[in-house]
Amino acid sequence: MKRKKIVAGNWKMNMTLDESVNLINELKQISTNDVDIKIAPSFTNLNKAVSLLDSSKIEVIAQNVHPEERGAFTGEISIEMLKSVGVFSTIIGHSERRKYFNENDSILSKKAKMAIDNSLNIIFCVGEELSEREKGNHFELIKNQIINGLFGLDKDQIKNVVVAYEPVWAIGTGKTAENYQIQEMHEFIRKLFNDKYGSDISQQIRILYGGSVKPNNAEEIFSLNDVDGGLIGGASLNFSDFNAIVQAANG
Repeated sequence: MKRKKIVAGNWKMNMTLDESVNLINELKQISTNDVDIKIAPSFTNLNKAVSLLDSSKIEVIAQNVHPEERGAFTGEISIEMLKSVGVFSTIIGHSERRKYFNENDSILSKKAKMAIDNSLNIIFCVGEELSEREKGNHFELIKNQIINGLFGLDKDQIKNVVVAYEPVWAIGTGKTAENYQIQEMHEFIRKLFNDKYGSDISQQIRILYGGSVKPNNAEEIFSLNDVDGGLIGGASLNFSDFNAIVQAANG
């Protein structure tokens, strides 16, 4: 099955409003019908981004969301707040959220279920630290992250999930996993979905790679059988780099 590629730019804690506007105006020049393009600005820039991209095919998504509907959760953003500014997708479980904000499988499962139950699509991130890979625990770790985080969803709900595999040791380090390492993990993840939901679902699920994707390696990575695009960090902050990665996915 041919799956449409996704290139999603995670801007993290970068870009002021003016900087965001300038980059978005450049991004409007990107021309492709064969790639789903998404950008995840900071919360303060979501509303403006949605407005600027209203007639564009680029989707504005959030970097995170809180699992509760409302309440005394200072500094957090709810699903309804996102939807109220025109955002209908979010990243959940990014390695930085897991590491710096102590988001465990239980929290992320609750976020995923709450998001899907309330018509918010998700990019669910999984990945291992270098120490876990060196111990040979990486497949078991990824399996547990997916089972605990996503397998409470039913067949209809799981169709609204994109998975992003991000080897933590290759994020922002300039290191990239070897192609065989990327493919074997993506294939392993797809098999988990096949075992749980069947082949139709597993062949539909899109699995992104997120680990220092650059213009000079994107085409090779995106050509791997079970890689359906990328979750892009630093390179998404530069128009020429991001555009080159999109064109690589356009293939």
